[in-house]
Amino acid sequence: RVTSIADRLNVEFALIHKERKKANEVDRMVLVGDVKERVAILVDDMADTCGTICHAADKLMSAGATKVYAILTHGIFSGPALSRINNASFEAVVVTNTIPQEEKMKHCPKIQFIGISMILAEAIRRTHNGESVSYLFSHVPL
Repeated sequence: RVTSIADRLNVEFALIHKERKKANEVDRMVLVGDVKERVAILVDDMADTCGTICHAADKLMSAGATKVYAILTHGIFSGPALSRINNASFEAVVVTNTIPQEEKMKHCPKIQFIGISMILAEAIRRTHNGESVSYLFSHVPL
């Protein structure tokens, strides 16, 4: 996934390999690649308590990143998540609005959201009409 995104953006990449001994518990995180004096962007599908992404942000800053952003599909943000984000070194944590974020944004100014209703509506319309949904991967409606 990371290689595909980096290729599309024509940038180099690093990745964080995480190992789990059991569900919801990261045993070890290893940074593979160089982030020194670079802006780092963490990409993940969802964040619940935010322990993993906050730990990853610390690892990136320790390795010399100048700024760290997180881009997540689903921001669940339960339990200690908001305080962890507020105390972490993120410039911003950007999520889609698959889960309403307005209330959480009041308590955590680092959270920003991207509305995805137009892209979902277009995907549904295309599916209903038998049109290509993969077309949307390179032609996003605004």
